[in-house]
Amino acid sequence: MKVLKTDRDHKAALKVIEENWDARPGTPEYDAVEVLAVLVDDYERRRFPMEDPDPIEAIRFRMEQANLTQADLVPILGSRSRVSEVLAGKRRLTLTMVRRLFDELHIPLEVLLPAARDGR
Repeated sequence: MKVLKTDRDHKAALKVIEENWDARPGTPEYDAVEVLAVLVDDYERRRFPMEDPDPIEAIRFRMEQANLTQADLVPILGSRSRVSEVLAGKRRLTLTMVRRLFDELHIPLEVLLPAARDGR
């Protein structure tokens, strides 16, 4: 086993994983699947990087998922005007808002606090 560097390596690793998917724990085949899964994950993160969504996009997405309206966000963000300003990008999220969005809507903190995901 080695670090996956090409699409060919990736395809071969996926084939081995598929062939040994039902391997029993404690067998060499099972261990190979575990190691290859880590290598495939690493390759896919490097080859197909995904950016975290914008915090406002994440809020809108969660609203859509939960069938929420702007009025439903008033207890979380404050007044109707504050909700409108946040969703329009005219007002930044405060730490209190972030905590409430995390607690109430379960939006990950890394999405709501871009500086946190950048290591700042």
